[in-house]
Amino acid sequence: MTVLTLALSKGRIFEEVRPLLLQAGVVLKDIDVESRQLRFASVCGQFQLLVLRATDVPVFVAYGAADLGVVGKDVLMEHGGEGIYEPLDLQVACCRLMVAEPLVPLSREFVGITRVATKYEQVTRRFFANKGQPVEVIKLYGSMELAPLVGLADVIVDVVDTGKTLHANGLKATECIAPISSRLIVNKAAMKLKHQTVQAFITRLAAVIASRQSAQVADK
Repeated sequence: MTVLTLALSKGRIFEEVRPLLLQAGVVLKDIDVESRQLRFASVCGQFQLLVLRATDVPVFVAYGAADLGVVGKDVLMEHGGEGIYEPLDLQVACCRLMVAEPLVPLSREFVGITRVATKYEQVTRRFFANKGQPVEVIKLYGSMELAPLVGLADVIVDVVDTGKTLHANGLKATECIAPISSRLIVNKAAMKLKHQTVQAFITRLAAVIASRQSAQVADK
């Protein structure tokens, strides 16, 4: 039996993807998401699950430590996608990658090149370069909303869901860089060497997504 290794991250993606995996026949053993355990097996033994930091998922897949993974499109855009295929949009954990700025612009002592605070350094550079706008990117790993409030940056680039966090911190979204959803990714070598098993899983998962779409349309 060919065993497939699937990489996921904790949090929203894990919670929204797990029911899809169950419908696709991946029945996982009891998982305590609060435990320190990082590897879990499926009941049938055909799958093992790796629980990773979101930014590490495409790295594990690209280097073959995992055959497949599920990760947000924002992470893929920053990673670049080298060494992986992206065969399926799971259409869960949806949000937008946005530029946001203060509701009331804050003046800085030295005004010149726009400062942008973000953890999406490469995406941000490409976005503003395409606009012909020079920027200074300040890489942060969290609390982006604070950066304009304390004069560290003029604007931020971050994922936005409801926009409530922005509003609570005196910010507003001004430009959408890209719509974001969770994607299934596959290691290129695994797609060749384990093609039959990988493709069968992709087909089952795609059928689950199509069924959910049909149900959502019927409910409207």
